[in-house]
Amino acid sequence: MGGVAAGTKWIHHIQRLSAAKVSAEAVERGQSRVIDASLTLIRERAKLKAELLRALGGVKASASLLGVPLGHNSSFLQGPAFAPPRIREAIWCGSTNSSTEEGKELNDPRVLTDVGDVPIQEIRDCGVEDDRLMHVISESVKAVMEEEPLRPLVLGGDHSISYPVVRAVSEKLGGPVDILHLDAHPDIYDCFEGNIYSHASSFARIMEGGYARRLLQVGLRSITKEGRDQGKRFGVEQYEMRTFSKDRETLENLKLGEGVKGVYVSVDVDCLDPAFAPGVSHIEPGGLSFRDVLNILQNLQGDVVAADVVEFNPQRDTVDGMTAMVAAKLVRELTAKISK
Repeated sequence: MGGVAAGTKWIHHIQRLSAAKVSAEAVERGQSRVIDASLTLIRERAKLKAELLRALGGVKASASLLGVPLGHNSSFLQGPAFAPPRIREAIWCGSTNSSTEEGKELNDPRVLTDVGDVPIQEIRDCGVEDDRLMHVISESVKAVMEEEPLRPLVLGGDHSISYPVVRAVSEKLGGPVDILHLDAHPDIYDCFEGNIYSHASSFARIMEGGYARRLLQVGLRSITKEGRDQGKRFGVEQYEMRTFSKDRETLENLKLGEGVKGVYVSVDVDCLDPAFAPGVSHIEPGGLSFRDVLNILQNLQGDVVAADVVEFNPQRDTVDGMTAMVAAKLVRELTAKISK
């Protein structure tokens, strides 16, 4: 079900409850029960995975997948809501092995675990609006981080999820992080189309909240005057594709996270040229090659404390799932950066 249809569904549901004279207090209690059940499930899964890792020993950090299948804050298509299961399927499909390029094995739980998905649609079906939904996402991320040595590797979903995830990481660690953001767009509008939680506004919310010290945006090629003005307002380091050949050496030798709580990496799949990843909502020619992205990620110096892969839209992918495999490879190599 698309985001618009789903949104209409829960609005009608609340209207029916109102017509049936169900009190606001009763609706609130029901919503709270659903949210508590969601958080309990993620918390208990994380606890179980972490107990296993602690028993195995020798693990400083393990990437832990957390799906956030949210698409309704997209300004165009809502297909990214369907991405997490497609990415997982591609990771384990058997057409390739389970090793990262540097030789870490994904089927080793000391490298990668999975705590499941935040049940976004089920929560929204109860009439929970975005302010509270963003809080649920943040609390879900914190539930993972509570369990050492797990570090969240979040599967979107549209890019609006990065705000509550980064907020949770910063609050849990007790200070700002440095962010490496790969994207065709800066996603830094103050309020896009009247939606402060739009996927086009996530990094404005992050910077306003003081959750990042440095924000580096790489791969930009669809940026408006507001995007540049907002970048200057927040001191963002914006690297556009038109100057990539000049910037390549800098970007392939980044050193981040010193003096802050670590590095957060956010990869919007549309940072890639559509020749490499056609399954995205916003097709922007002239992007990074897949090896460009891997060179940036693999050469990055810094303690990656969390990451996300967002904006893969399975509804626009090729019949053989090419972009799903690309997203899975991004997850694979981010896992290698996080786990140790």
